[in-house]
Amino acid sequence: MNKDKKHVDPADVENTPTEQAAESSENQEQAAPEPTELEKANNLLALKDEELAKEKKEYMFLMAEFDNFRKRTLRERTELIKNASEKALQGLLPIVDDFERGLDAIHDSSDAEAVKEGMTLIYNKFVKYLADNGVKPMESTGADFNPDIHEAVAMVPADDETPAGKVKDTVQKGYMLNDKVLRHAKVVVAQ
Repeated sequence: MNKDKKHVDPADVENTPTEQAAESSENQEQAAPEPTELEKANNLLALKDEELAKEKKEYMFLMAEFDNFRKRTLRERTELIKNASEKALQGLLPIVDDFERGLDAIHDSSDAEAVKEGMTLIYNKFVKYLADNGVKPMESTGADFNPDIHEAVAMVPADDETPAGKVKDTVQKGYMLNDKVLRHAKVVVAQ
């Protein structure tokens, strides 16, 4: 035998490197087999179920939040409507006090001129309060008849003083609230 060449007994060598690589890839395939189409579909379905549950939870949260918002808004609106007149009524109380003092003064006073002056002051105070809150009287007598702001209660023949289509007399004053008719003026119209 030649000493330079070593003799290798096949029994001494377990596996060659190529055989080792082939074995390791077989082991990997056995350890993690490739998922089948059914397993892929089941995994996708499970993922979609999780997403659906998350979306449903968020939807339920938003619905509850909206329901709370709706209830709160309704409660606030009811409270606003219920107490909307509070400020207006508070402003009227000093005028009522003045009327009560005026009525007491009528019983104690025999001077009609003083009573008249007191009532005029109270009236002016009341009209100023209305104007401060946007209520203005309409000037109807002599104006053109307008069915949007006037209510005709009578028709009279036109004369030299009042031509046809004009308001001859105002039976009951009309009022505007911020450019909206609060009460229509009742008028007599010339025709």
